[in-house]
Amino acid sequence: MNVPPWSWGILGYLLGSIPFGYILTRWSTGEDIRESGSGATGATNVSRKLGLAGGAATMVLDAGKGSLAVLLANAFTHDPRWTALAGLTSVLGHCYPVFLGFRGGKAVATSLGVFLVLAPWPCLGAAGVFIAAAALTRYISLGSLLGAAVFPLLLWLSGKPDPYSVVASCIALLIVWRHRENIRRLLAGTERKFGGGKKP
Repeated sequence: MNVPPWSWGILGYLLGSIPFGYILTRWSTGEDIRESGSGATGATNVSRKLGLAGGAATMVLDAGKGSLAVLLANAFTHDPRWTALAGLTSVLGHCYPVFLGFRGGKAVATSLGVFLVLAPWPCLGAAGVFIAAAALTRYISLGSLLGAAVFPLLLWLSGKPDPYSVVASCIALLIVWRHRENIRRLLAGTERKFGGGKKP
């Protein structure tokens, strides 16, 4: 396929912009998920509206679009720079989707999909940190932040190409930025626990 390699960045962004959480919630309830809970379109907020099944479906679909972006780029370019770009732009599309006025999710599930393809073992290690932290504290946001923080280090230690490490660091910073309100609530002790209300 004779296309400019940077076009995979555009494709990644468009794939990432598909708002699965919004679509599932609108289809199931007729409501706009952005007007509920945290206002994000990701799995955690969707699960509060649709239950665990809806949240799980959103997570799988959001991860899938990140995986698809890098699989397509890698299949046609075989260049880690452009594959990494497709992964980064898919995450940006998820956070700032052109189809929803640039109001999207918080980057976690789509990032998971990207790096399950590019660096599966470091990704699974970071996912383990996320699961352990979320299970122990019942704060999904804290698990997401800790998983994002440890992932660039795990990726660097694995010896993956430099473009992957650069993109992983950028995405980790993006995840922290997208969770800035959660960080404020965690520090204030008012963050919602998964399956419950605010901390007393």
